[in-house]
Amino acid sequence: MQTEVVDVFRDGIGVAIRLAAPMLLLSMVVGVLTAILQAVTQIHEQTISFIMKLIVVVLFLVLGGSWMMSTLQEYALELFELLRA
Repeated sequence: MQTEVVDVFRDGIGVAIRLAAPMLLLSMVVGVLTAILQAVTQIHEQTISFIMKLIVVVLFLVLGGSWMMSTLQEYALELFELLRA
């Protein structure tokens, strides 16, 4: 019983990482590129970085939302199967 609980938590953390990692990595890359661009041009406006990150995350959600939803559905179905057993 205890090993099943640990497995469920481990799988849940893995799903959360798989769902969040692409958005976090993309926003980090965009933030670094924007910071380099701002350093080169000496434009220090905070909203530029925020808007660029927001655009990238929204685009990823639009393009990868179905993959994220199917991954979450698979995990939820696994949980329901464990509850039924």
